Amino acid sequence: MARDTSEDKALQEITFKSLGIVESLCEACQQLGWKTPTLIQKESIPIALQGKDIIGLAETGSGKTGAFALPILQALLDSPQRLFALILTPTRELAFQISEQFEALGSGIGVKCAVIVGGIDIMSQSLMLAKKPHIIIATPGRLVDHLENTKGFSLRSLRYLVMDEADRILNMDFETEVDKILKVIPKERRTCLFSATMTKKVQKLQRASLQNPVKVEVATKYQTVEKLQQSYLFVPSKFKDCYLVYVLNELAGNSFMVFCGTCNNVQRVTLMIRNLGLDAVPLHGQMSQSKRLGALNKFKSKSRSILVATDVASRGLDIPHVDVVINFDIPTHSKDYIHRVGRTARAGRSGRSLTFVTQYDVELYQRIEQLIGKKLPLYPTVEEEVMLLNERVAESQRFARMELREIMEKKKRPAEEEDDEQGVKIPSKKSKKMVKGGKKKKRK
Repeated sequence: MARDTSEDKALQEITFKSLGIVESLCEACQQLGWKTPTLIQKESIPIALQGKDIIGLAETGSGKTGAFALPILQALLDSPQRLFALILTPTRELAFQISEQFEALGSGIGVKCAVIVGGIDIMSQSLMLAKKPHIIIATPGRLVDHLENTKGFSLRSLRYLVMDEADRILNMDFETEVDKILKVIPKERRTCLFSATMTKKVQKLQRASLQNPVKVEVATKYQTVEKLQQSYLFVPSKFKDCYLVYVLNELAGNSFMVFCGTCNNVQRVTLMIRNLGLDAVPLHGQMSQSKRLGALNKFKSKSRSILVATDVASRGLDIPHVDVVINFDIPTHSKDYIHRVGRTARAGRSGRSLTFVTQYDVELYQRIEQLIGKKLPLYPTVEEEVMLLNERVAESQRFARMELREIMEKKKRPAEEEDDEQGVKIPSKKSKKMVKGGKKKKRK
């Protein structure tokens, strides 16, 4: 469904109140800065309030969480009950984020949420479940662990099931776990299935779990939001790091998400740009859960302006102030491009994305242009200025390689001490001191 100006005007006139949301929740929306409903909220909230099952297809950054959270909280107000709703998500970070939104929207009505994900102590989670929260936000694997092993925990009284990013849940091979969950929850329930794409697996899941669903679609093709300025840089593979530092300097003052293809490259790039005095934090799947959350919080609180990440951060995460997304390594799946650049220009804000294209990436880049249906402009760079950085960048790369080797050796030995900031050690160049938790320790 293409948006035009008349549709935008109509959207301006619609409020959460006119959609049927009660006063206390409208106030919570105002406190969160949600002035008017987004397109997916406008389409799906009235249907959800009628108690119908929903399949919501919407572009990333379109406000899907609000589209299912508000009707669930309103239904909970009408008939208060513990273990009322279950939200399934593909990643831990997304689970924590959805929980934050539920708690913010439900703060005035005393809503209790529990986040049940891997990487966190299972016993403390069992205690949380024993208190019977209203809303459970979970990744499928860990929830099945609790359903099978936690005494006294069941979802027999569940009223609502939401599968957020359903396409990704299934792509991550959670099908068996989802089947197990569907078997133990009541047949008489409301189900919402939200997805960026309608794949064959999602259609199969729809048939298995929804009753006469209403399909709400606000993006008929893969698209990126209008307020996103997209461009590309054609860079020689050898000088990719130089171009990254050049862009970070050119656009200094903004907050950046830099996407890399592998965990190792995330570590290397983080160390390299830190050695040049830039404040970066890494985020990837090999980090422990507490370190992943720590990195995200540092970036969200703006104490760090650069988040270097793998695709673990490309879906669902809503960090309001991301100004620039840099695809340092081009995504191998074109659809991942949509999700990555969707981290900026969210909920009506503007943003920009830059994609690095080396001599080896031309075919992948052409696929992206084909998918989004537009040719992107070239980002202007001055080659002489870029090459002036070469010497400093080369030195920084050397330090980064040394530090990475040190980290790998430490991993082989039993870890005697925690690494600084998410598994990345930063020895000072001049002195051989190590930074640890803000205190300096001499190496022995």
